[in-house]
Amino acid sequence: MADATSSSASSAASPTFDEVFCGLLPRLYRRAVMLAGSRQSAEDVVHEAYLRLAARPQRFLAHPEPYAYAFTAVLNVARDAYRKDRRQVRVDGMDGVEGAGAGGGAGPGAAGGGWDGGVERRQAEIEAVRLLGKLSHRQAGIVILVDLDGYTIDQAAKIMKVHRGTAARHRARALDRLRAYLVESEHGQAGR
Repeated sequence: MADATSSSASSAASPTFDEVFCGLLPRLYRRAVMLAGSRQSAEDVVHEAYLRLAARPQRFLAHPEPYAYAFTAVLNVARDAYRKDRRQVRVDGMDGVEGAGAGGGAGPGAAGGGWDGGVERRQAEIEAVRLLGKLSHRQAGIVILVDLDGYTIDQAAKIMKVHRGTAARHRARALDRLRAYLVESEHGQAGR
């Protein structure tokens, strides 16, 4: 009886790979959507990252910050998928879809300042995904880590395995590009 108690105590003290990874899934899916651009692509990216990490679970479990380790895997898989997709020939564009999503629907004041059932938040998330899709994967990764996840530039640089100055430069360029896209879209809407 004592052996059963001690073995269950040791398993409770050190969680398994699946337990740790599953605990990170909601956060990884949200970030993967921002990197991949769609829910289906994000699911594929997270699944591929899971397979890569599961090949060496001891490295993942031994890492001081499992989310950072898993995020790096997700970022690498998303970048690999993007590179692969770039080599494919596109049949038709997404111009009609982007235009309908960005300007249509209820605006910020449509619900009279009250709760709108999450529509406004979802529109903001879609817009964030659209804007992050215009950045390189490194730029998007740094913006996600620093501006959405709350890491410092030093921590984000360490997670992404780049020098602090490189991370800061990627973030600055990403924010400049995002500002330029927002100014462009404001001028485009004002001209209508």
